[in-house]
Amino acid sequence: MMTVLTAPSRVRIVACLRDRPCSVGELTDAVEMAQPAVSHQLRILRDLGLVSTRRNGRHIVYELFDPHVAILLEEALRHIEHVKVAATPASPPDAVAEGKVRDTDGGRT
Repeated sequence: MMTVLTAPSRVRIVACLRDRPCSVGELTDAVEMAQPAVSHQLRILRDLGLVSTRRNGRHIVYELFDPHVAILLEEALRHIEHVKVAATPASPPDAVAEGKVRDTDGGRT
């Protein structure tokens, strides 16, 4: 699953497929990528076992292999966001930010 997260384009494609099955053309429009690039990413996702295909007339429709793929993606993205927030330095308390901190050196500068 982490391989999906290494390419933002794959994340966008999986996010689209989370909502509904799509053809390559629909995905191309939705993620605003060239058709060969979308097809390449779909091939990777298919090789990873994350998407499956079915034929609908002349079109091949892609869909998530099962609902767990969407759940795993959401959990992974939530975890990444949590790690980002935890790595961000804490905001200073209002008293420090407003310069209302007690002088601890007796007024010497």
